[in-house]
Amino acid sequence: MARLLVVDDEEKIRLIIRKYAEMEGHQVTEAKDGIEAVSICALEDFDVIILDVMMPGMDGFAVCKQVRRYKKIPVIMLSARGEEYDRIKGFELGVDDYVVKPFSPKELMCRVRVVVQRNSVSGTAYIKSALQSSAQAGQSEKSQDIEDSLTDRKVYRHGDLVVDFTGRSVMIKDHRLDLTPKEYDLLFYLVENRNIALSRDQLITNVWGYDYYGDDRTLDTHIKRLRSSLEEYRSCIVTLRGVGYRFDDHI
Repeated sequence: MARLLVVDDEEKIRLIIRKYAEMEGHQVTEAKDGIEAVSICALEDFDVIILDVMMPGMDGFAVCKQVRRYKKIPVIMLSARGEEYDRIKGFELGVDDYVVKPFSPKELMCRVRVVVQRNSVSGTAYIKSALQSSAQAGQSEKSQDIEDSLTDRKVYRHGDLVVDFTGRSVMIKDHRLDLTPKEYDLLFYLVENRNIALSRDQLITNVWGYDYYGDDRTLDTHIKRLRSSLEEYRSCIVTLRGVGYRFDDHI
């Protein structure tokens, strides 16, 4: 079960989403506009926000920006407009998914399930992937501090950089980085596949969870933010001109 906040100025849309969400066993809170949504988020925690873009007063983009100042809650945007510019703007704000109206409630619930699973994934999946990536990359022992046991192999270390796959946290010198869910996903995928060249298509498909045919500035924006957060480790994310990116811990 997940706690959902459904924000839409159309009551009919809210009721439809509530009906299907409750059929999936989710707990639903409704907000009829952006201002109410921000107030609710200040007092309560949610696993996912389903957020309409076009609302009077405070639109979905403004709500997302405001909420992200103090909470890192995954967001699925709803919009009657499918313009590429709107999608890019949403992704640049850290939105996890974007659904164009009219939409299938069943498909929306599938997307909710994917976002929830992505942000509460068990350590085992990450661990197995990390093991495979380590074997492929021939990782040196000095750049990681991981036990042989699967149950213990939860943390990747590179100097003062600590990436906790199970706890979904990243720290540098005991300081926890304040990343959005999508920034966590992107860094985790880069680290899991460290020292391997990853194309833009690979990153978008595996991190965003679907084939993306729009402007890839969304990826570049998230990379830029990650580098800024990583401080002295920013150079570990290497740009491969004409290809994509690589997390290089030999630097």
